[in-house]
Amino acid sequence: MDLDIFFDHPEKIGHEVGFADLTELHGKWIKKMVFGGGDYTLQAHRGSFKSSCLAVAIAIILVYYPERNIIFLRKTDSDVSEMLGMVSKILHSVFFYDLVKEMHSGKELSVEGESMNHLSTNLWTSPMGAPQLLGLGIRASITGKHSFYVITDDICNKDDRESRAERERTKRQYDELQNIRNRGGRIINLGTPWHKDDVFSKMPNIERWDCYQTGLLSKEKIEELRQSMAPSLFAANYELKHIASSEVIFETAPKFTDSALPILHGCAHVDAAYGGGDYTAFTCGKRDWHSNTIYLYGRLWHCAVDKVMDQIIAESNRLKCAPIRCERNGDKGFLVKEFMKRHHYALGYDEHMNKFIKISTYLKKWWPNIVFLEGTDPEYIDQILDYTENAEHDDAPDSAACVCRILETGYH
Repeated sequence: MDLDIFFDHPEKIGHEVGFADLTELHGKWIKKMVFGGGDYTLQAHRGSFKSSCLAVAIAIILVYYPERNIIFLRKTDSDVSEMLGMVSKILHSVFFYDLVKEMHSGKELSVEGESMNHLSTNLWTSPMGAPQLLGLGIRASITGKHSFYVITDDICNKDDRESRAERERTKRQYDELQNIRNRGGRIINLGTPWHKDDVFSKMPNIERWDCYQTGLLSKEKIEELRQSMAPSLFAANYELKHIASSEVIFETAPKFTDSALPILHGCAHVDAAYGGGDYTAFTCGKRDWHSNTIYLYGRLWHCAVDKVMDQIIAESNRLKCAPIRCERNGDKGFLVKEFMKRHHYALGYDEHMNKFIKISTYLKKWWPNIVFLEGTDPEYIDQILDYTENAEHDDAPDSAACVCRILETGYH
């Protein structure tokens, strides 16, 4: 076996272990991961075989630098097992068995201590008891852990595009990775950017390959992909660009007041969640006709409405905003009855307006003249500022738009 050929063109190792689509470009990516110096960040479009290259690179590191351990991170714990499964399959291949015998003077490769989130080879001789390769979700505890290679793969995803809070959480965790890298070690990052202020804004030495540069997608396929999704999603996934400003509706910063007086004796609205990953949003509002200003106060809970009804009633009473309007399309008036059982005035209404049109029409129109009461939940504001037609969560802007509609038209 001519080892020089394979390490000059490691994409050929990929071919031998089942990744037939890897090209010379992928070989260059693998070489930078395995043999490069310093930190390295690779941004490449969806479907560019980044993860395939990474699996090959990790397998090579495990047998070529067996004294160096790896901590591998993805967005969630469940995402980790996919990569470890790919690496394990490569290490169990006949090709790698023969490669290790050639590389290590006849030693036979075996994989030991293998699970969904860690594995080691018999080449690993660390006295510390840590696995040679450990996989973690980005939010996992890393206290006390240390590694020569720290590798992140897609720790930034659609959640980071939709949520400012998620972006900040991801960035805080990324900062912690500096503490687990051994002296002289490397941090290697792979992924696709989703937002101009996501975690990639902290990553060094970025190499970018969009769908026009790699040559992996035909013009016809690129056009097909472009037509199949929103422009901002195509830009993020395939052009590595941020055009969120063309879809984000609320581009200016919100205004605040610390006085509750302008909102007293206004109206209230609840956008209720009944389970899953939805949020319950509650909004109080009042219109000052003299200044043509709408004052809003918002709360947001990541839970079903039944768990926060007492808090909603308390806020409604505190600001003297009633009745609480509740959409009854989904629950047939159940929520209104629950409020009334608790001796709190509520009104149900049937919603006939498309949510995006409603938010674009009423909340967008009034946005320059809206002032929020201090104490409004930051997450409530974030949902509004991050809102697009394709936003995963829209409970806060929907509730705020309903209040604006009531205050403008006098109807639900």
